[in-house]
Amino acid sequence: MATKPRILCFTHQAHQDLSSSQLPSDGPWVAVSSPEQALHEIANGNVGGLFVAPDAIEDFERILQKERVLDEMPQGVALLDTNNCILWANRQLRIWAERQVPGSRVTGTAFYAALNRPTILGPDFCPFATALATEQPANSLLRTEDNCYFDIHAVPVIEHRELPESLLVTISDVTQEKLQQERLEAIHAAGSELADLSPEEIFHMEMDQRIDLLKSNILHQTMNLLDFDVIEIRLLDQKTHQLTPLLSVGLKPDASDRPLYAKASGNGVTGFVAATAKSYLCEDTTDDPLYIEGFEGAKSSMTVPLIWHDEVIGTFNVESPEPRAFNDNDLKFLELYAREVAVALNTLELLVAQRANAAQQSVEAIHSEVALPVDTILNDAVNVMEEYIGHDPQVRKRLERILRNARDIKRVIQKVGQRLAPAEAVPAGMKIDKHARLRDARVLVVDADESVRNDAHALLERYDCIVETTHTGREAVLMVRCSDPPYDAIISDIRLPDMNGYDLQCKLAELMDPLPLILMTGYGYDPAHAIVKARRAGLHPKAVLYKPFRLDQLIGTVETILEVYSQVGSS
Repeated sequence: MATKPRILCFTHQAHQDLSSSQLPSDGPWVAVSSPEQALHEIANGNVGGLFVAPDAIEDFERILQKERVLDEMPQGVALLDTNNCILWANRQLRIWAERQVPGSRVTGTAFYAALNRPTILGPDFCPFATALATEQPANSLLRTEDNCYFDIHAVPVIEHRELPESLLVTISDVTQEKLQQERLEAIHAAGSELADLSPEEIFHMEMDQRIDLLKSNILHQTMNLLDFDVIEIRLLDQKTHQLTPLLSVGLKPDASDRPLYAKASGNGVTGFVAATAKSYLCEDTTDDPLYIEGFEGAKSSMTVPLIWHDEVIGTFNVESPEPRAFNDNDLKFLELYAREVAVALNTLELLVAQRANAAQQSVEAIHSEVALPVDTILNDAVNVMEEYIGHDPQVRKRLERILRNARDIKRVIQKVGQRLAPAEAVPAGMKIDKHARLRDARVLVVDADESVRNDAHALLERYDCIVETTHTGREAVLMVRCSDPPYDAIISDIRLPDMNGYDLQCKLAELMDPLPLILMTGYGYDPAHAIVKARRAGLHPKAVLYKPFRLDQLIGTVETILEVYSQVGSS
């Protein structure tokens, strides 16, 4: 015989205080004092009706009103019992559950089962148990089989008992946000792969091979990651402002070969973007004043600048046969990808021919960080060697080995620095072969000013000189004494911390004959008359540099001294 359905009595009074007139006419009945209890009983089944006692009518009306509000929320809302069973779910959650398990009954179903048992991604892998145990909110992220993402937030509900009686769970669909995040991560990963080559591989590749490699990677990533079929990338010549095609796919030949310049008008969207450094979204090509047809039948396009170190180096353009095919999110993704392309262009040195000082900048950057510290090692080594003259020969041998190794290290660094930018980047008027005499010339620079010593490395080493520096006259004497082979030129300031230029000349003359010395001086007063005395003692008439001097004056003076003293040495 079937059990008779129960009647729920929603009341705030104890059941023994209820008068018979207040109770349902027939039973059995169960008194509940909270909506959670009522939902729990309903979820368990065998409930034939609900009786609301007079003392609970107002509360019941408020509950119904709140339920209507919750039911219309765009987020999912559910009330769970302590076994994670759904006692009540709003309309949005029922829609999501129907999409995951068609025809399913949400109420009375385990929460995860209602969503077809999604994968829990964390950070809390047991959010409901955590919320019940800690009586604190808990969060987690779910991923369903159809690649939808839901952020769930569970809050324990505590009313008349000491322990939580149920859980209030809110569910937000974060699929778009998560997919955008994954796309951003994919763009970054793809950008890192654009120029994923070791320095050795890059060095042994010809320029055309580097270009082809980058073009292939960009094309693959753009089509597969961003789903664009019509692509055009142009590089900006900083001198002529012409935008030269690097990569063109899907455009008409006359369009890809069309001369374009970085100008805000008359050069299409590409010229505008290059001139203004602003991205441009063309939603409808038929009525856009800037658009010039590139892809036959194109209805929309978007173009972003390629920027490296706040400078426009080119443009990235994509087009579609559909009007309004791109939105602000697409533009944002293309901008992010364009940054990676700009980094790859720089990494593979495709732009060095357009930046005339790239080779010099590469060498200067390395030596500004490394050259002076290596000089300090050399200076310290010769100072220690001076103390060990006549003492332990093994210590002296080790110090001599340190000197050789330090010099070898610096020489290797210099050569690597020169390889960072190919010879095409050096301006025609500054080709190293025009100053062949400077190549491998050993030059010692003596100056207390660190910027002068640093500049000496930067200016002379671009012509393949071997430069070492000291900041006192005493260190210069020790460096000369320990130099093998001897220096080809010595450049010294006339005012050193421990002596003047003439005094240094006298000390060095005891070690070198002839002495290829160049003295630097300002135009101010020379109280020690160092230049006059030095000239009387044999300083070459053209061996004086007046600060501040130009690069051509420095190079010319060093070449003169190298020429003069090479002839003296060979006679």
